[in-house]
Parts: sequence; C-alpha cells; structure tokens
Amino acid sequence: MTTGTTTAEAPETAAPARRRPTVPPAQRTGRSATVPRQGSGPEPRTAAGAVPGDADARTAGAGTHDPRAHGFLPERPPVRSMIGTWTLLDALARTAALAPGAADAVAAVERSGRAGELTALRQRVSRLSPRNAEAAAMRIAVIAVACGWSGLDPQAPAARRCADTGFLDLWSAIAHRIDHDQFVALPALSLHNWAPERKPRRHLPIDQLARTEQLVPIVRWAPESEPLCRLDRLMLAVTRLEAHGIWLFRLAETLAGRAPDDSSTRTALRRLVRIQHALRAQLHEEAAELADAPATARQSEVIGTLAGQGALEPPVLQAADAVLGIGGRRMGEGGRQLLRRHLPAHHRAWLSAMDRHCAPVRTLAHRGGPDAAVYREAQESLIALRRTYTALIQSAAAPASAPLSVAA
Repeated sequence: MTTGTTTAEAPETAAPARRRPTVPPAQRTGRSATVPRQGSGPEPRTAAGAVPGDADARTAGAGTHDPRAHGFLPERPPVRSMIGTWTLLDALARTAALAPGAADAVAAVERSGRAGELTALRQRVSRLSPRNAEAAAMRIAVIAVACGWSGLDPQAPAARRCADTGFLDLWSAIAHRIDHDQFVALPALSLHNWAPERKPRRHLPIDQLARTEQLVPIVRWAPESEPLCRLDRLMLAVTRLEAHGIWLFRLAETLAGRAPDDSSTRTALRRLVRIQHALRAQLHEEAAELADAPATARQSEVIGTLAGQGALEPPVLQAADAVLGIGGRRMGEGGRQLLRRHLPAHHRAWLSAMDRHCAPVRTLAHRGGPDAAVYREAQESLIALRRTYTALIQSAAAPASAPLSVAA
C-alpha cells in the first residue's frame, strides 16, 4: 500500500461562517455491502433544538454539519499532502511516527525548533482554511502522541518544562484555529488520516468512499517498505467502523423526540439492533487482519497511552450511547462528557442533543412489553459491540492477548 499521491493539495479559501439550519437538507447516500438498508419507514428527522446553543453555538456556526450525511467523518477526504512551508509539518509527523522511541521523536521536534521551522509554521496558522487546519491538527496529534506528550495541555506552564516550546506554541495555535484544544485523540489520529487510494469522484459521499474504496494512510506508523502495523490497522478499523455506522446516526435522529409508545419506535430500535450486529461483524473482520499485522512495543505504548486517557472511544459508539444511555448509566454524566472532550464542538453538541431528545425512548428501560424488550435487546447489542471493540484494542496493544472470539 502506498501513502497517497504526490500531487499537492492547495489550501482552500475559508468559507464564511454560517449558522446550521434546524432541518438539514436531504442527503445522498451510498449503500453498504455489510450494513443493511433502513428500508421503508419514517424518514430520519432532526431533533428539535439540535442546533447547538449556549456555549457550543459560537463554535458550531463555523459550518453546517449533518451526521446523517457522513457521521463524524470529515465532509471531504482528508488532505493528503500539504504545500508550501507546511510540508515541514508533513515530514516531521512522518519522522516522529517512525521514530524508534519517544526520545528519538522528541529529538526530531527539537531539531525542527532550533532550525526555526516550528516558528515559521506558527506564523502561518491563521492563513489555513478549515480543512487544512484539520489536516495540520492530525499531524500535530501524531507528533504529540509519538513524543509522549498526548496528555499535556499545551498552554499549561508545566508543559513547557517537558516539551519543546516552539511545538507547544504551534499546537496551541492550531487548537485555537479549529476551536478545539482536546483533539489529540482517536478522531484526529484516524478519521483524518485515511483517504481513498484513487482520486474520488466529487459526488460520492465520504462514508461511501470509506466503505467501498481502498484506503491508504496519510501518516504511517510503519515504514513504507513494510506492511501496515497493528496500530495502523486499529486506526483503519475505526475509520471503517465510522463509515459503516452511518445508518446508526440516521436512526439516532429518527428516534430523537419519539414517544416510547410511538408505532415507529420499535421499528427503529430493531433496525438499530441489526446495524450494531453488522458493526460487530465488521470488527471481527478487522480483527483477523489486525492479528496478522506486525506489532512492536512502541506501538503498544502509544495505544496504551491513548487508552489510559480515554481517547480511544470511537465516535460512532458514543452516538449509540447517546441514544441508549449505556455509558451514562455506567459512568455517570461526568464520565460521558470526559469521553466526548476529544470530539469537535459541533459533534459534542449533536451528542448532547441526542441525550436530551432520546430521553423519552430511554424510559423503556423501566417498562414492560414488546417495545421494552426490543429496547433492552438494543442495549445488549451495544454492550456486545463495545466488548468486541475493547478486545480489538487489546489485540492491537498486546500481541499475546486472547483471541477476539474469546474476549468478546
């Protein structure tokens, strides 16, 4: 597999900020070979009040976002090659990812700082379009994780005693540009790091591309001459999981605001169960490929660091949790928000809206009857899906771990 094309992608001109409409326009979607269609039935509807308010309104207005269109994947394929001075960040991210250890990655960052490269990049952050700012954030995330700095607050005084000052300044500037200071986590490392090998046709949505096209990493954690490593495979599995889980986002908005005894609630919950079963089968397929991939202690250390920070929860599982309430009941509302801190503001706002507007459906947990039985089946299928994903992480981090079929 290759790491993309050699053609540089020019930065885009930033579009003017627009407030997200209450009811998004209809979206064109592709069919998945793995996840079943929704079929006939009520069309997904946007929950009333899903437009972020209060603290999230100022960040959500940067662009329209309809999770039914592409889940939490970026709206367009990620930027493969940055141009101009930003090629320095491309090179530094690749060097850090392939470094034998954290000390070697830190040394590469310090060399870049002494050469004035980080300062030059810092001065150009304000010129980045939103899409290129996300591309830069992914590369910053790779460097921070490779150096063992993923738990740092780049603006904290204590961080300057253990990390390169020039890199921290660049990190802070990128965080300010995308209005998100907790992006060093799974969404940035995986969802913005995989692009179709072939140049896609413009009309194809990103979730369909991720389901049907060969994906290649922008920054590899394994050398070019070697197969993808287990860390690469884990990130690819998350990207594919997000793409195959697009129907889950649509069903979430279908269930938002529904009464527990609504005739369509049981139908939507049954479809939710089928989708979660299909996603679990998808993870089993990914696990077989991951088990055959090479593993190193270095990659296991990276996975362990992210897992310890709660930074490996896939966004699609957080969306299912917002509907069914498994995580909120297990960890409390504070724990749920702790997992969501790694998502962009408009994604967190959408999940909060689902928390509120799916609350009537969650009352089925305390009822009897066929509707309540279907709801509990949906909860059980989500628990099984989460266990399968946890086993996938364990397999990626520890080559000697139990097989997926045993752990799940």
